[in-house]
Amino acid sequence: MNQEIERKFLLKEMPPGFDPSAGAPIEQGYLAVEPNGNQVRLRKKGETASLTVKHGEGLVRAEHEIELTPAQYAELWPLTAGRRLTKRRCEIFHAGRTIEIDVYGGKNSGLVVAEVEFESAEAARAFVPPEWFAGDISERPEYSNRNLARE
Repeated sequence: MNQEIERKFLLKEMPPGFDPSAGAPIEQGYLAVEPNGNQVRLRKKGETASLTVKHGEGLVRAEHEIELTPAQYAELWPLTAGRRLTKRRCEIFHAGRTIEIDVYGGKNSGLVVAEVEFESAEAARAFVPPEWFAGDISERPEYSNRNLARE
């Protein structure tokens, strides 16, 4: 199983040249969510669909993802009712890292979050955010996608 090592931030302002309309649309729903952070997520990004299982909470989590066919996705999607969100994801590059900027829609409209993935927990802790980042929300459960998806 793979690991996901990630930090999340709110933004003070959009980065120079940022165009949210250029990003990929994402619809995401949750098939199962446990209080300990374990979750089973269904996602469609553009034309690609996947099912992801995540274990744990915090900076480092176990993650396993498999690609789904359009038919598999369509069959599972209704099971996520009441636990869905939409967003548009844009990727930018800064100081040798890819920063994913998620611009949320629907009931989360107006929320913009930056995510940065790392190769180690040490690299994540050593990361110096750009000046246009605001607060680190990595450990704030109200900003987790599984909580943002609740209706």
